[in-house]
Amino acid sequence: MLPVRMYSTAMCPFCSAAERLLKSKGVVQIEKIRVDLDPAKLQEMMMITRRRTVPQIFIGEKHVGGFDDLAALDRAGELDELLSGTA
Repeated sequence: MLPVRMYSTAMCPFCSAAERLLKSKGVVQIEKIRVDLDPAKLQEMMMITRRRTVPQIFIGEKHVGGFDDLAALDRAGELDELLSGTA
């Protein structure tokens, strides 16, 4: 399974929903980068993704987007392949 990295904040319901979905897919570890605790990480996230909202999710080196994007991948049947590295 590819590593998962997620830019998030403490009080973000979409971050929690993304984490629940990923865990339901067998993801055991998510590297969480708290942008509310480190303004430099927020700037880093915005530079890399060109987005200002959290969560911003990476599977391996691929930027997936936010929770809606992650859920859309799951509905399309593509999330399992992406997580396994076969996509």
